[in-house]
Amino acid sequence: MEIPNESAALELRAGELVQVKTAEEILVTLGEQGALDKLPFMPEMLQFCGKRFKVFKRAHKTCDTINYTGARHMADAVHLDGVRCDGNSHGGCQAGCLIFWKEAWLKRVSSNEMNDGSTDPIPMVANSDKQPSKRALPICTEDSLLKATRVMGKADEHDGQVYSCQATDLLVATNPLPWWDFRQYWEDVRSGNVKVWDVIEAFIFRVFSKILKLGAYRLQLYLYNRIQSFRGATPYPFKFGNQTKTPSSSLNLQSGELVLVKSQDEILETVNSRNRNRGLSFDPEMVSFCGKEFRVLRRVEQIIDEKTGKMIHINSDCVMLDGVTCPSRYSNHRLFCPRSSYHYWREIWLKRPV
Repeated sequence: MEIPNESAALELRAGELVQVKTAEEILVTLGEQGALDKLPFMPEMLQFCGKRFKVFKRAHKTCDTINYTGARHMADAVHLDGVRCDGNSHGGCQAGCLIFWKEAWLKRVSSNEMNDGSTDPIPMVANSDKQPSKRALPICTEDSLLKATRVMGKADEHDGQVYSCQATDLLVATNPLPWWDFRQYWEDVRSGNVKVWDVIEAFIFRVFSKILKLGAYRLQLYLYNRIQSFRGATPYPFKFGNQTKTPSSSLNLQSGELVLVKSQDEILETVNSRNRNRGLSFDPEMVSFCGKEFRVLRRVEQIIDEKTGKMIHINSDCVMLDGVTCPSRYSNHRLFCPRSSYHYWREIWLKRPV
């Protein structure tokens, strides 16, 4: 049974301070499967109950990373700053997804509470003027949340366990959002997710991409990259490699090591015509990080396949870089997605600083 979201929307904006409600308060909003509006509340989220965070971005939309159909609309949800899934209840998945929070699970922190200097949880005071809730006793428990992480009846010794999480259930918790629905871009700005200039710059880029196809490709591209270099901005990201067999290189990188991302042209020498190196994609969104230094967050050895729910074991070199997430500035039909997923990097795309 799914419990509808009857709570008034908070209309939270980026930068606002909120407190995650207690586990007891959140459980009464959930159905038997531990979801609200079909979005699961995962066991990994319990550790954040009662704590304060700033809203990172309003999650009024997200990108379809299952069927890659474009953007999806989600109602009454936000991402909290730095609050990512640790995968502990999902077989140790290392994807580190930014968690979706329904506004019904949060409480806005007032200006008085913000200025009291305290970092302690804010007590939730019951309103005696209201009638007791008809759902005072939760139909979902913490044990139910844990059981909901596994899809029963689909695991066997050959296929392995099938998991369920916010990422695997994203399509049922959202609705299609056409790129041409300009209300989403107004919401991007109104919510504080992006600035007006970000939207203007994104549409200028798309106009340029259309003009680029009309002729004088090399000249236009040269001029564009010269201007971007002068501005210290990202070069044209939609360039492709031509390798038939992609090379590999092992640096045996470990968490905390400092690395330099190679230039776009150097990386293109290691990928095929689909910009892939041994199946791993060098995405246009990754170009903005080329030539910059970062620390290795971790080696990636297993992640849940969002389409199948099965665990993918990664035997070849793959690392995440600390703070290097998708800015969603160039990808078609998912502009300004606030999900900020980590990029995956081959070690051949990186080098240790001299």
